[in-house]
Amino acid sequence: MNTYCNIKEPFLIGGDYNIAPTDADVHDPEKWKESVLVSPEERAIFHQLLTLGLTDTLRDLHPEEKCQKEDWYTWWDYRSGAWHRNWGLRIDHILASTHAKQKLTAVGVDRDLRGMTRPSDHTPYWCQLK
Repeated sequence: MNTYCNIKEPFLIGGDYNIAPTDADVHDPEKWKESVLVSPEERAIFHQLLTLGLTDTLRDLHPEEKCQKEDWYTWWDYRSGAWHRNWGLRIDHILASTHAKQKLTAVGVDRDLRGMTRPSDHTPYWCQLK
């Protein structure tokens, strides 16, 4: 039995998971097929986290949206001008407990930080709880 399921306090687990959970989270799924960050094994592990009762905050509020449409990518490779072409992936996530999910009101990516001089290859992802 999962003991965390008995925790009544809302909690979030966020960070760089290095997994794009679905093809909607990848700029070009065919190019990345079977590659690191999108392999079936990695995706299966990410989905195991969700079966524990955690919720992908972005997909909770935007279940069917492709990331490119809404600028929700969180990572761009430094090579091949990926940032300027928006060839990104959503590999940073915030997972919410059942009690935190009930308070979730908004999610977003601070994309502009990636365009700064000498930035990280990642950009911050955030969520808001009421």
